[in-house]
Amino acid sequence: MSILKAPPKQPKNATLQLRVDEELKIRLDKYAEFLDSTESYVVSEALKLVFNKDGEFKEWLEHQQANGRESTEEQESVTVGKEKRQTTFAASTPKSNGNQLFT
Repeated sequence: MSILKAPPKQPKNATLQLRVDEELKIRLDKYAEFLDSTESYVVSEALKLVFNKDGEFKEWLEHQQANGRESTEEQESVTVGKEKRQTTFAASTPKSNGNQLFT
């Protein structure tokens, strides 16, 4: 066992470009200054807070994920029989459209 602990893994970051009204941008800058952090940190933490507090969103998201699993399982189990041979097709991973907040 090592004496020192390994550093925590840094999450992968994605770039997000958006427009907000000027007053909101000023308040974001001030809040980041107040926390002695960056605007990115404030936005990320604020979004996490909203996502964790919104029970209706959590339920909706769970439903979406459950539907996604069902769809993936159906695609992976599709088989095509030809005479006595059987071929199974695997689902490919969908490509990102670039509009995702988190990966």
